[in-house]
This record gives sequence, C-alpha cells and structure tokens, in this order.
Amino acid sequence: MSEYTITVIKNENPKSKPASDELKFGKYFTDHMFIQDYNMEKGWHNARIIPYQPVALDPAAMIFHYGQTVFEGLKAYRTKDNEIQLFRPNKNMERLNRSNDRICIPPIDEEFAIKAIKHLVKIDSDWIPAAEGTSLYIRPFIIATEPYLGVNPSATYQFIVILSPVGAYYESGINPVKIAVENNYVRAVKGGTGEAKTAGNYASSLKAQEVVAKEGYAQVLWLDGLEKKYIEEVGSMNVFFKIDGKVITPQLNGSILEGVTRNSVIEMLKHWDIPVVERKISMQEIYNAYESGKLEEAFGSGTAAVISPIGELAWGEKKIYINNGETGELSHKLYDTLTGIQYGKVEDPFGWIVKVSN
Repeated sequence: MSEYTITVIKNENPKSKPASDELKFGKYFTDHMFIQDYNMEKGWHNARIIPYQPVALDPAAMIFHYGQTVFEGLKAYRTKDNEIQLFRPNKNMERLNRSNDRICIPPIDEEFAIKAIKHLVKIDSDWIPAAEGTSLYIRPFIIATEPYLGVNPSATYQFIVILSPVGAYYESGINPVKIAVENNYVRAVKGGTGEAKTAGNYASSLKAQEVVAKEGYAQVLWLDGLEKKYIEEVGSMNVFFKIDGKVITPQLNGSILEGVTRNSVIEMLKHWDIPVVERKISMQEIYNAYESGKLEEAFGSGTAAVISPIGELAWGEKKIYINNGETGELSHKLYDTLTGIQYGKVEDPFGWIVKVSN
C-alpha cells in the first residue's frame, strides 16, 4: 500500500442528527467528507478529511460535459454490541477500479481507500443509527475536474467519499414488488459502459422508470440491447429466478454490473448446496416456466435493499404472478442471513466482515 497520510480537519459546527424514524435514503449527510486529488505529476495525493461542504469546480470541468465519473455504494453497520463493521469493502474497491479502467480514470490504491473509509466512518461514527434495519450509507465517487472542453480523459480528478445515515429499506418487512419488462428503452449493450458503475448508466434508465411508475410498477426488468430477448438486470439490481429447484441469474456479459450482493448470494447458495447457475435466460423461458408451474421465486439483489422479491412481472399483455405475490422461502432466508451477517447477528463463515475499530 502506498504510504499516503490523511490530514484531518474537524467540523467545529456539527449538524443536528435526524431521528431514526425520520431517515430516508440519501437525504441526510454527516459532518465530514474525504477528498483526495490527482494530477499527472503527483498521482493521487493530498488525502484529507474535512468538514462536509460544497465542491468548487470550474464551469468547464470535464465531469459536467463528458460524464467522466464513477461511484460505489456500501454501508457501515452498528451491531448489538455497538461495534461498527463494513461488508466486503474490498469488492467495492475492486469494482471501482474496474469502472475506473473503463472510463479512463487512474486507478486508486484499494487498500488505502478502505483505510480512508474506515477513518472517515470512525470520525462520524455517532451518525451511525442503531435502530433495526438502519445503517450508514457510504458513497465513494471520482469526478473529472480538468477545465477543458476537448473530448479526452481529464488530466485531474478528485476522489471523494460522503456518508449518509439511512433508514430501513423496507418499513414493514420485505414485500414483493410489481415489475414491468422494458421493451422500448435499453439500459446498456455489450461494449458499452453497463459493467461500469458510472453516472450515465443511471441517467439513461430514468425515462423507463418514469413511464412504468405511472402504471403502478416499482421498477423495470431490463432486456439485452441487441435482441431485447434476454434478461439482464431489474432496475439497478441484479436479478435471480428460482425455477424447479434451481436458481438462475444472468451471466456477466459486458453489459451487466457485477454486484457485490449478487456475488454474495451466489456464494451463499453454493454454501447451502442449492443449485445455482449463471447463464443467459430469456423472458420466454421465464414465461414458459410460469405456465408450467415451475417458476417458484424471483428477486433482485443490491446494496440498498439486499434482497427485493418480485411478485409480478408484466411482459407486454402477459402477466406473470410469482409465488402468489408473496415473499418466497429462499428470498427470506437470503435476506435474513445476509443482513444477519452485516449486523453481526449471524456467524460470518465467509470472512466478509471488516471491523471499524472504535
């Protein structure tokens, strides 16, 4: 690991903290933030933790014009013993560097990034809520800062980490959602940026979400961009289907984001000796499984919700009802076990937890 040092400037005017029952996702932010600069002469340098504040950028900064940015999302959890822990932060930093490579951003030092996150979380540890299901969301991101209107990779960047206390994703337990299969818009194609966690992917998804929301659906199920036949993701989550006792998830193909929760689900299923396979799966195959009574469960996986059961799929004029619109046994077990590990309630046989020393 590079021998970076972190300068700390404490916030002398801390903000009042919201009550646990007031927490919404991404609405409140803690007292401090981490920043590190990059230029071609010094590389990554000037690592610092400072009071949370606006970022000053030149109007010509390349992030505004060409979208050269990547981000990550992970959480810090407070256990019943008042310990603070992270869930697989190494996987997030590995993915951040894969995204960096795709968007032509210089790689970060992954080990140091985790050290910086732990330091920041420790400083703002009193922001980590203790109520059931709450946590501290961690958002690392990198932006291109060079003031230049040429279409080239930026020569300067900032790596920033901000923190946000968040409430339980499900206020009344995990409940299945209604999903519309998207046949018009495309999230990503192989060779594009779908496998990178970059802002443009999310901007391009907003229109489809806006359309289906008006029809009463929680999210869209994305199909491949070439044939619009094979399933890729659900909203901003990876997706799984349990068919005739076997769990199937779309294989990584260059347009699907490799989710940390996705990877964890696959490892956990293998640990339980439940058959799981990564392969192409079409909507027609899902519909056929439904008609034959073999479609048992469907769920999305991601950092925010962990496991999000799907109770209904609308595919054109066809409707697919899954497990009578109820949360399936496997979905429940995965959710309870993953969150149990994250909050220190369940033994972690995989070595996924990283402690943040008090």
